[in-house]
Amino acid sequence: MITRLQPPDWAEPRGYANGILARGALLFVGGQIGWNAQQRFESDDFVAQTRQALQNIGAVLKAGGAGPEHMVRMTWYIVDRVEYNARLKDIGAVYREVMGRNFPAMTCVQVAALVETQAKVEIEVTAVLPA
Repeated sequence: MITRLQPPDWAEPRGYANGILARGALLFVGGQIGWNAQQRFESDDFVAQTRQALQNIGAVLKAGGAGPEHMVRMTWYIVDRVEYNARLKDIGAVYREVMGRNFPAMTCVQVAALVETQAKVEIEVTAVLPA
């Protein structure tokens, strides 16, 4: 049971929710980066790494009996906000390709670096499965 929260006098957000109300079992996906299942980077491209990180999230969700429709919160950690903003259209297309039109409450933060030096993005998710 997931309900998007949108104050009536606020402009509609694009690509995320301002808030989510959910009831059920919590599933936490640790930060996923743009490497494959063997922990190898196949690309240094920001969008390609984003696609892989989102696919990794999908795999963890599936392992827990969930899917993108169960996501309620997503936090992005990026190393370059200029590149992120310049590639937003491509990032949005990849997001919809992998996650569909499931838009949880989101935060995006630029960080000085990620633990894996080749990583350009790390994304963590909280999901709620119906009880």
